Amino acid sequence: MMDLERVNAYMERVKQSETTTFQPVSDKLKVGVDLGTAYIVLVVLDEENNPIACEKQAASVLKDGVVVDYSGALQIVRRLKEKLEARLGGRELVNCAIAMPAGTESSVKTHQYVAEGAGLEVTNVLDEPTAANSIYQIEDGVVVDIGGGTTGLAILKGGKVVRIEDEPTGGTHVTLVLAGNYHISFDEAEAIKQDYARHREILPVVKAVVEKMAGIVNRYVDKQETDTLYLCGGTCCLTGIEDIFEKETGIHTVKPADPFLVTPTGIAMNCK
Repeated sequence: MMDLERVNAYMERVKQSETTTFQPVSDKLKVGVDLGTAYIVLVVLDEENNPIACEKQAASVLKDGVVVDYSGALQIVRRLKEKLEARLGGRELVNCAIAMPAGTESSVKTHQYVAEGAGLEVTNVLDEPTAANSIYQIEDGVVVDIGGGTTGLAILKGGKVVRIEDEPTGGTHVTLVLAGNYHISFDEAEAIKQDYARHREILPVVKAVVEKMAGIVNRYVDKQETDTLYLCGGTCCLTGIEDIFEKETGIHTVKPADPFLVTPTGIAMNCK
């Protein structure tokens, strides 16, 4: 089982690193580059995996985990890297890890080119749910990573990933439903989705989309062998999403207080 108290305390420190730069234990720094459909995130850890700094920017340069605007992605990663280096007193960031949604392995080179074009050396490539489990450290269960474009899952047994699946339904689809329901622009709907005060109001509106995400899990998970689902990813910030998953799957479902930065932080942990 995941130690939720430990995860929440650690992720709170990561969250603080968006505005506070912490002192590393040495000069060796690890960087995680998360190229997401809705956000691009860079997380910096020291060699003991203590959070040091984090920068993020909303972006629409990827679709379902695939880079569709190379120049735009490169500019954002370069800008975030420069911001982090400035916060670190001019210290250069060198090595990084990247992660891919399952099923997008053929586009690994493009993700690598983005990171390398920004001046980083990619030392490791892994899948997103596995990256998230670097934070959760579960032995048996299913990690469900719901980003802007996809719902991905990793089935773990004995601490090892035995199956990875990913399908194109994510937070972007939630935003599109909100935009249609309220007759507003995509950006206005995105703002509503990120407003925690309105989550109780919008949950019934987007319930069918969340049920579809839970349906993806139902297709691949053996309920007789699975006792817990562990949620992460920006879309899981939606209050009450875990309750819908638990009802639809019949499997106990948990998530940390702030699931958004779990995957990019886990990516950074795997930087070599």
